[in-house]
Amino acid sequence: MHGITADKSENTDKTAKIEEIARRRGFFWMGSEIYNGLSGFYDYGHLGTLMKRKWENTWRDYFLGLDDNFFEIEPTDIMHEKVFIGSGHVKCFVDPVVKCKKCGNIERADHILEDILKENFEGLNPEALSELMKKHKIKCEKCKGLLEEVKTFNMLFPLDIGVEKPQKAYLRGETAQGVYVNFARAFEQLRKHLPMGLAIVGKAFRNEISPRNLLIRMRELTQAELQIFFDPDKINQHPNFKEVEDYKLRLFIAENRKNENIIEVSCKELKGKLPEFYIYHMAVVQKFYLDVLKIPKEFFRFRELSQEEKAFYNKYHWDVELKLSIGWKEVGGVHYRTDHDLSGHQKISKNDMSVNIDGKKILPHVLELSLGVDRNIFALLDLFYEEEGKEKRIVFRFPRHLAPCDCAVFPLVSKQGLPEKAEEVKKLLQSVKFSVFYDASGSIGRRYRRVDEIGIPAAVTIDHQTFEDGTVTVRDRDSMKQERVAINKLPEFLAEFLRGREL
Repeated sequence: MHGITADKSENTDKTAKIEEIARRRGFFWMGSEIYNGLSGFYDYGHLGTLMKRKWENTWRDYFLGLDDNFFEIEPTDIMHEKVFIGSGHVKCFVDPVVKCKKCGNIERADHILEDILKENFEGLNPEALSELMKKHKIKCEKCKGLLEEVKTFNMLFPLDIGVEKPQKAYLRGETAQGVYVNFARAFEQLRKHLPMGLAIVGKAFRNEISPRNLLIRMRELTQAELQIFFDPDKINQHPNFKEVEDYKLRLFIAENRKNENIIEVSCKELKGKLPEFYIYHMAVVQKFYLDVLKIPKEFFRFRELSQEEKAFYNKYHWDVELKLSIGWKEVGGVHYRTDHDLSGHQKISKNDMSVNIDGKKILPHVLELSLGVDRNIFALLDLFYEEEGKEKRIVFRFPRHLAPCDCAVFPLVSKQGLPEKAEEVKKLLQSVKFSVFYDASGSIGRRYRRVDEIGIPAAVTIDHQTFEDGTVTVRDRDSMKQERVAINKLPEFLAEFLRGREL
């Protein structure tokens, strides 16, 4: 289970299979599809939307539950130009691009180097990337023409608002700025207490040069971010640190880049190298992946970013990476942004962002827990995809609570009153808030394969015995074991099953 193949063609083949199932069954497909699609934009179908909402709500339950002073807000997607001047995005939100002198093709320079040299070059400046391209004599991948010097390209999407004398604005490049510009008002509305967390689950827009790997690198994406404002004098303490001090974090430190060595270090051992407040939140992020999303630990790591790789606003920056069939991919990060954002907005807006805590005036610092929702959805599809047996039964072994539907309901055959009884069972389960997939077409074997292929964990079949003793058959997606359950006990049974009960 969860095997990662080493052969590139097999990896590509797996991705192609996932994309085909996603499009055919209703997870996702390229946006504007009937017009040949628009690169970097994806539409979610009915199953993908159900699964995405479950993931988002799971994220909310977990992260907003960390502290009574953590809340979700919903700012606008379009924001004033000065927001991104204050944040530094107008100046620094750039990617390195290189253009072919012969055919004019434009690509991201670090991605070209990564594809050819099989190393990560993200964060290198244009001069360093140009030198590497010259050293390795890299040419245009399309026409083999010579390449120009590497330049930078700003990824923000600009907008003009209004008709006469339009006002300049931007689609937000990250959800975080919606929190920072609202910090002072939210602080007044809440308890004037730190730490204070403000969360957003919403869209961000980035004019990526070369979108790739389906949901991994998109131009319109969904982020789930929690911005935690705190007193910088208290960064070396957290009231709940004792709960995690012996917990071991899986770390891929910068000095281990060449040998791919992941080390496991307890939170207590990291003290002195990283602040306690930061370490604690690394632990809760790792627990979310291993304990809540059920990612096998060998497929999870924190990757330390070097000084050159870090985002321009971060002092400490560890990426959350998962080992997919296409390699280790970033799906989130833990970022210590200091007072970069609040001080920037204070300077540009002329509004005082400082607060008074215990008679002390401070400009709060920010710890950001940022996860890419779309990347995490793709990771679940990739990690939990399996082909088993000689017949190659295709099954997505999603964690039960994250599957697009809780259960399927089938009549054994489409006659003799079984469909009507199945409808009753479906309505019973829906009345107590189970999400139900109903299917009455084709043989029962085909229907089982159909729901296996979309990852539904339990299948409830109504058969002739149902009329005799009021029981139905419940089938487990993973083991394919079956158990008869009384209809009046079915909701309780399914609730226990979704929490981990085995048949």
